[in-house]
Amino acid sequence: MLLNFNVFQKSLADIDLKSVRIINTINPHSYCIAKKDKEFENALKSSDILLPDGIGIVWAEKVLNKNKINKIAGFDLFQYLMCQLNETHGSCFFLGASEDTLKLIHKNASMDFPNVVVKSYSPPYKEKFNEVDSQLMCNKISTIKPDVLFVGMTAPKQEKWVYNNEKNIDASIICSIGAVFDFYAGNIKRSSTFWINLGLEWLPRLLKEPKRLFKRNFVSTPKFVLEVLSQKLFGKGIL
Repeated sequence: MLLNFNVFQKSLADIDLKSVRIINTINPHSYCIAKKDKEFENALKSSDILLPDGIGIVWAEKVLNKNKINKIAGFDLFQYLMCQLNETHGSCFFLGASEDTLKLIHKNASMDFPNVVVKSYSPPYKEKFNEVDSQLMCNKISTIKPDVLFVGMTAPKQEKWVYNNEKNIDASIICSIGAVFDFYAGNIKRSSTFWINLGLEWLPRLLKEPKRLFKRNFVSTPKFVLEVLSQKLFGKGIL
């Protein structure tokens, strides 16, 4: 148990996909947001699988519990599930992003995973969805009842939407994977394997998008480090 969050400690291959419904990810930034947003915290804690998507989470697990776990990014989850669906001739649904981004996803998926039935919907861009919006999204998903629903509306909106609408979502597995939509579409280039293996996947992204990622790296990360050290030394966090 990491700071009251049950973080996944195995590999993707160890997940029993027949018994899992909601898969989310956590990193130091989302942890800090969750400590101030109870609904988001509940959404993360209700996950069947909560993946350690951040080298900071891996570090914290080692410091607090002496457990050596591996970082599993949302993109890793996406690729793994798509490969599984390709083998089983399954289906998936992409909910989120712009129409242009979804078109690129369809194009790439048709080449990379030709056996997968792919559908999508671009919801209206707004801070919070109303009941009509949510019902329309659920209806769109129900048209194919996908094996996997990928939700990409940025955190914490995507996790909270799933948390509040889970009972109406007709999909076997639901994954909130945020920036993966842009990565796979090619809108944003993911850091190379070199940086990922060094545990510095965040660095090239920060250099490319300093304004957008400044708070994540220079506010949330220091807060998270202090939280972990406080928990380790005094038995309680500071957030």
